[in-house]
Amino acid sequence: MSSLSPDKRRKMESALNQLKKYTVVVADTGDFNAIEEYKPQDATTNPSLILAAAKMPAYQHIVDQAIKYGIAKGGTEDEELTNIMDKLFVSFGLEILKKIPGRVSTEVDARLSYNKDEMVARALKLIALYKVEGIEKERILIKLSSTWEGIQAGKELEEKHGVHCNMTLLFSFAQAVACAEAKVTLISPFVGRILDWYKESTGCKSYEPHEDPGVLSVTKIYNYYKKFGYPTVVMGASFRNTGEVKALAGCDLLTISPSLLEELSQDHGTIKELLNEKNAKDCALDKVHLDEKAFRWEHNEDRMAVEKLSDGIRKFAADAVKLECMIKEKVLQVKNGQ
Repeated sequence: MSSLSPDKRRKMESALNQLKKYTVVVADTGDFNAIEEYKPQDATTNPSLILAAAKMPAYQHIVDQAIKYGIAKGGTEDEELTNIMDKLFVSFGLEILKKIPGRVSTEVDARLSYNKDEMVARALKLIALYKVEGIEKERILIKLSSTWEGIQAGKELEEKHGVHCNMTLLFSFAQAVACAEAKVTLISPFVGRILDWYKESTGCKSYEPHEDPGVLSVTKIYNYYKKFGYPTVVMGASFRNTGEVKALAGCDLLTISPSLLEELSQDHGTIKELLNEKNAKDCALDKVHLDEKAFRWEHNEDRMAVEKLSDGIRKFAADAVKLECMIKEKVLQVKNGQ
């Protein structure tokens, strides 16, 4: 029986399975069923994804358990709500960890994005909630907004508490440099949201993957990190199409929505490694150092990044408020014996 040539074997393999040879694939969802289907290494969540999952009938028992926990803890109405929200995020994380071999990312409230101390305190509370359930901090990534305050919170959590951080809502090269210098574990540059901004701002409605502004941004960051030996890893996020995903094959990690994971699983085109350390070492980039003043100036010079960071924080905060409103209604029902 003749063996298949490597080219023919690749053609039979899905694009998703080929991608997994070059890149750690992460599921960007709070839907456990999707996670089980596509077998990613890790999974990421955020307030928007948890809000969507919390509305699904299949997950109402998780919401109910979090409410019971918060009511039993007592405290003021605000304390009760915060405890319920934290428990809910951790409970979804616990269920996700049953489906994956790696880590889950759990996000700190976006409304704390400009308060370093509060972000650190909330992160440690989330880690403690996981610990009570028997999950060590090595399996958790704490997601923080990539504001200056968020990056410094990440630095403190990593250095003083050994808590691994995932810096999210990252749009500028300045943010990436500051995260590397803070020695955080991982960054999540947002590919698709960068593309969205350029489409709206330039009038150009389509980009080839190799010209996509989000792809170019992540490629530059990846090359910079590898060229100068930073241990912080890059996880491309927020994809709009599979072309963007394929154009970043070789990136440390890529977090991908279930709909795009499905497309990749049905696609049998050839995936090539486009990012790697060898090529990164040869790229023409100079090393940069940014203190707070330099960071704020360089980030401010990037209009896209300033607008998308602010917009991202507002959207995550708005979805957190929607989730809280949903929880408040359910709390009243429980207390009224409905």
